[in-house]
Amino acid sequence: MPELPEVETTRRGVAPYLDGATLRGAIVREARLRWPVPPQLDAILAGLTVRAVTRRAKYLIIHFDSGALLIHLGMSGSLRYVPADTPAQKHDHIDLLLGSHVLRYRDPRRFGAMLWHVGPLEFHPLLQDLGPEPLSDAFDGDALHAAIARRGSAIKLAIMDNHVVVGVGNIYANESLFHAGICPTRAARDLSRDDCRRLAAEIKRVLALAIEAGGSTLRDFVNTEGKSGYFQQDYYVYDRQEQPCRICSSPIRQIRQGQRSSYYCPLCQPC
Repeated sequence: MPELPEVETTRRGVAPYLDGATLRGAIVREARLRWPVPPQLDAILAGLTVRAVTRRAKYLIIHFDSGALLIHLGMSGSLRYVPADTPAQKHDHIDLLLGSHVLRYRDPRRFGAMLWHVGPLEFHPLLQDLGPEPLSDAFDGDALHAAIARRGSAIKLAIMDNHVVVGVGNIYANESLFHAGICPTRAARDLSRDDCRRLAAEIKRVLALAIEAGGSTLRDFVNTEGKSGYFQQDYYVYDRQEQPCRICSSPIRQIRQGQRSSYYCPLCQPC
């Protein structure tokens, strides 16, 4: 599933083509995504000029004077900037028309979304309860410590909760906890302020490095040019069960937490 680095990589890829562009409309080949695509999307978008392309958590947001288009890539979605005469393939569900080119939304599993919103974005049901952005000044060790002070859940599950901080998915939660030297099963409320400062710093660092690497490609993710990310080459613990730790050579362990796999080094992250 595309996580924050993959979505930010996509945003950076599409923004140069969209900023200031006037859309001619949209072609919707399949409206049955996670939520139905607005039936009048073509008429809504025709003639509108893009004012900005931003990201909130894992949502891409294309801003217009009259509203905003929210895009979620779901489990397998991607956006490609391709010539308008490029034949659509089976899972190419939506084209945003940009003249000689289109921004093409592809989603084999159809778990993504493309929704139109009018009004303040902070009141959209999908956005209104989100926590701070991990790469913003609003998120630091003190903010993390305050957010988890009463949480008895495991720290890994806490930092994956979008009410605490947005966009820290499974891959990057595992990697951040390793570099911070914190066991994923520790109760969140037991972390000290220094622990939280160290963890918040590692979340920022790991996400920034992943964005620089173009994100991770495990199955479906490709950027707007159809290329894979390569951050997976730098994993220290994720998906490395029984392999030697890159720091101490102890075998990496795998456990299940919240129906997701967690990976950690028992020596570098004592529990």
